[in-house]
Amino acid sequence: MMPTYEYRCPKCGDFEVVQRITEDALLHCPACGAPVHRLIGRNIGVVFKGSGFYCTDNRKKPAGEEASESESPVTSKDKSA
Repeated sequence: MMPTYEYRCPKCGDFEVVQRITEDALLHCPACGAPVHRLIGRNIGVVFKGSGFYCTDNRKKPAGEEASESESPVTSKDKSA
């Protein structure tokens, strides 16, 4: 799958071109030949593939670790009160 790049032509307006990443950016509009500028894409399709991505980054803590962190440590002041 090749990425889609957006360009802006002062005469024709915005248009999209499917190009390889290694290809040079267009310098002239294919329709009218005017100089064009490549735009920063807004709708980038990101696909995360591979097993374990979600588990490794958003893993829940084991029950023992959660309980020990949520409980406040008992101090000597708490015991005397």
